[in-house]
Amino acid sequence: MTPTEMEQMTTPGPTKAEVESPEPYIPPAPRPPRTRPWAWAPMFEMQRRRWWTVALAAALIVTAGGVGLLYNDDVNNQNEVRSLTLQTESLNGRNQILNGQLKTTQDNLTATLGQLAQAKADLEHPNLTLWTRPEEIKGSNYWLEGGIPDTFTYHLNATSTGPMSVSILTFSDYAKATQCLAAGGGSAYYCMNYSGSVIAWINTKQIDYDFHLAEGCAGYMAVFTSATDITVKPNISVTYNPASKLTGVCAG
Repeated sequence: MTPTEMEQMTTPGPTKAEVESPEPYIPPAPRPPRTRPWAWAPMFEMQRRRWWTVALAAALIVTAGGVGLLYNDDVNNQNEVRSLTLQTESLNGRNQILNGQLKTTQDNLTATLGQLAQAKADLEHPNLTLWTRPEEIKGSNYWLEGGIPDTFTYHLNATSTGPMSVSILTFSDYAKATQCLAAGGGSAYYCMNYSGSVIAWINTKQIDYDFHLAEGCAGYMAVFTSATDITVKPNISVTYNPASKLTGVCAG
């Protein structure tokens, strides 16, 4: 027997099942690991809360910063307003002081202008005193007389211890009065007051009168008489005030 025959005898041939190729083995796909929702949900919730906390904290910080800025701005504005108020009050006080000084200056200026006007008037119209010494009249045949200067206003002011009579006469009136005395027509008291006069005051104790007819005329005189013994206390003065034309008896 040949080896081939022996091999054929000892080695059985493949069966039908062996001839057919077996299907390859495919291992099952690995299953994904099972998640545990109950473990991840709290962690996510914690992270979400943490982010909300961070966001809220950031918002609070921003808000606090804004409030701080607003507060600082408000404080600065209040300080500025206070400063402006103080400046305004200071300016108002200075304005009141200046107004007071201005009023005082205006008052002083007004007074000075008044004084200057009075000085100018005094220079243009000086006032002169003629007679202030007391004089006695010793009865009805005694008299006091004085001329009234022209270009002046005659200020007749006098008092007496008893009844006195004062007459303002023209020179013509005075001549008639002296003729009455020389002819024995009466006492000085009578002749000086009743022979003619421009104006007369009979038996009075006080006279205060401004006579203007001599401002443009040199033609007048004043005579004081009394029926009894008295003392005359005169305060007679004149003011320079020349008339622009002739006056009184000088006017024709």
